[in-house]
Amino acid sequence: MEAVRELYNRAKPFLAVIFLQFGLAGMDILTKMALNEGMSNYVFVVYRHAVATLVIAPFAIILDKKIRPKMTLSIFAKLVLLSILEPVIDQNLYSIGLKYTTATFGAAMSNILPAITFIMAWIFRLEKVKLTSIRSQAKIIGTLATVAGAMIMTLVRGPIVELFWTKGIASHESQSGGLDLSHAIKGSIMITIGCFSWAAFMILQAITLRTYPAELSLTAWICLLGTTEGAIVAMVMERGKTAVWAINWDSKFLAAVYSGIFCSGLAYYIQGVIMKDRGPVFVTAFNPLSMVIVALISTIILREQLNLGRVLGAIVIVVGVYIVLWGKSKDRKSPSTDEQVIPTQEMTHETKIDKENLSQTVIHINPSIGTTATKDESI
Repeated sequence: MEAVRELYNRAKPFLAVIFLQFGLAGMDILTKMALNEGMSNYVFVVYRHAVATLVIAPFAIILDKKIRPKMTLSIFAKLVLLSILEPVIDQNLYSIGLKYTTATFGAAMSNILPAITFIMAWIFRLEKVKLTSIRSQAKIIGTLATVAGAMIMTLVRGPIVELFWTKGIASHESQSGGLDLSHAIKGSIMITIGCFSWAAFMILQAITLRTYPAELSLTAWICLLGTTEGAIVAMVMERGKTAVWAINWDSKFLAAVYSGIFCSGLAYYIQGVIMKDRGPVFVTAFNPLSMVIVALISTIILREQLNLGRVLGAIVIVVGVYIVLWGKSKDRKSPSTDEQVIPTQEMTHETKIDKENLSQTVIHINPSIGTTATKDESI
């Protein structure tokens, strides 16, 4: 039983992120269905976070009562920025990108997130790069590969890849004349900018958890502020269109509830818990799994078709992501020189103290019994 318990504890982070990717894949499918039915992406973001706030807030109030730190101006400013980066900027741009493209395309483009996170960390000097180091070269090559894969997905078409359950079935995309190149470019730009915002959110969330280590309360605040800010954006962008706020018992309602509970509630919380132990790169490492799930489900539910360009681009992105992750794993195994300086300084300091203590020790030798006795005297 001890061995099973230990194995389970080791597997928990992996099981959690896999569970997370299945949930995010479902969000891509449901969101695309709601957008296809004419739902406003701005209104969708508001409803999504309103549902998340209603679900998460009671748990945060009760369970985080003893561990929730005092709110300060610095922490609140970080919460406001977090709620702008992911709930408002990322999700609106990602939804617009989905409107122009497909669920599979959006999920595949999101795989550039680890590379973008690496670039941002490098710019802000959170990531050290040495061109002579193999692991640094791997991270640079992997980053370039993900960018190349995204360009292949956007610009290269190729023949349709027929799956046995899609043969003889015309998709919505083919009926409308296929995915227009200009739409693909617009969608990829929107999703890429959204990924930059998402990467910034992940980094800032990890930093905020150091001073505000209450994951549920952090999630509740992000959802609440995201609802407020998203509502302001929606009222500006959809002014004079009161009909867009109407919602019925249909796929629009299902998408808002599902995305709110799972992707804006549980996802923020699970990400925070895992990042405290494994870091943000570990969380993003499993993004390609979501792409595979979306690609399979969307061909069944949404009747989307895969062309050779998208498949090749997705493969290049996945290879690039795991080259970057290989370089990151080598960083963990080989601490940097800066990380080794502190122990050396501490050891030098301790040696100095030991020498001072030795200098204050007088040794008395008693020749009659052949023993030594020590006596500490202040010099």
